[in-house]
Amino acid sequence: MSLAADSLGLPEARVVTAADPAEFAYTVFHDRHPRLFAQVRHALPYGPAQLDALHRLEEETLTGTLQPLDPGAELAAAGDRAEWTEWGAPYFGRGLRWTDVPFLWSESYFYRRLLSATGYFAGPWRGVDPFGPMKADGLAGAAVDRELAAYGALDGMSAAERDSAVLHACVAGNQADLGFQLIAGAPVGVSLIVDDSAAIWAHLNEREPGRVNLVADNAAEELLPDLLLIEHLITTGRATSATVYLKPRPYYVSDAMTQDAVALLRRLVAAPGLAGDAGRRLWGYCTDGRVRFEAPAFFCSPFGFHAFPPEIVAAIGSATLTVFKGDLNYRRLVGDRFWPVTTPFADLTGYLPGPVAALRTCKSEVAVGLTEAAAAALDAGSPDWRFAGRHAVIQFTEVRR
Repeated sequence: MSLAADSLGLPEARVVTAADPAEFAYTVFHDRHPRLFAQVRHALPYGPAQLDALHRLEEETLTGTLQPLDPGAELAAAGDRAEWTEWGAPYFGRGLRWTDVPFLWSESYFYRRLLSATGYFAGPWRGVDPFGPMKADGLAGAAVDRELAAYGALDGMSAAERDSAVLHACVAGNQADLGFQLIAGAPVGVSLIVDDSAAIWAHLNEREPGRVNLVADNAAEELLPDLLLIEHLITTGRATSATVYLKPRPYYVSDAMTQDAVALLRRLVAAPGLAGDAGRRLWGYCTDGRVRFEAPAFFCSPFGFHAFPPEIVAAIGSATLTVFKGDLNYRRLVGDRFWPVTTPFADLTGYLPGPVAALRTCKSEVAVGLTEAAAAALDAGSPDWRFAGRHAVIQFTEVRR
């Protein structure tokens, strides 16, 4: 039983794996990952050693058994090889397929192995982001141009309309996940099936302003509205400062690292109109310390947020609000299990000591916080609503157990 169920008295729920061809997680290994391998092979001029390692990893994930990290493939100084040996002890050497182990664990390990295959930790390709060209294309693409231009519409809005626009833009931006686009194609718009945005603004308006945390998801066009939300909260006096949690290394194709945030900031500062004004204010908030970027190693581990280290738990407990962006962060926040959809969001996040909001486009099987009637209507009208990326939630709780 998960830590969430143990500590909160919740019923048992099956852990998500990629073993069942009828479930979405299976398609990640058998549809998304082969497309990803093709993109990575063509994105950079890798040599025979890297191309061969990528081919062998692809074959292992599709038809082989789960193998430990190859100690000859990277420097011992990579830092986490010993940890992965420990984390994989329940699985390595047991003849298990990748699809037999918890999906959250196997996906995380997949991206760690992919970095090894591309030489990220040793040799001439050390430190080269295999997803960098895809992120750069997103940053330079028309989607960012449209977002920057659309931001100008805030000039004619009331204060309440601006609040709504910047928050809902973050949810729409979650469709920019490059990994998701490997399956779904171009974004098609989202329908909110839970919207606690009024409660979020009431919470912020009724309290003394303090620090907010943002646990970021993807780079480029998704990170843009996230950073603009942070700027809006500080500029309107809802927050005194902000900590933005990023990934310390490439992860899940488009997950944002510090260099991705900096690249986006540079583009935002150079934008015309209101977006550029907001970008320059945000740059100033970074340089005066009101906005800080953090990239703890934990965020590239294979665990849910029940296993947060004490310093992150303390940062959540002392914040006015912690916002979790995206589907992966949602799975890690509530637990990657087939919870009954009526399980209260507050129950599954009650292990954290501060107010929590989740802004998430639904791209996986996990779904909670709905009524039975709402779930039944979705099942009848859109059977793939859990993972097709056309539905989204804004969920919030300040109730601590």
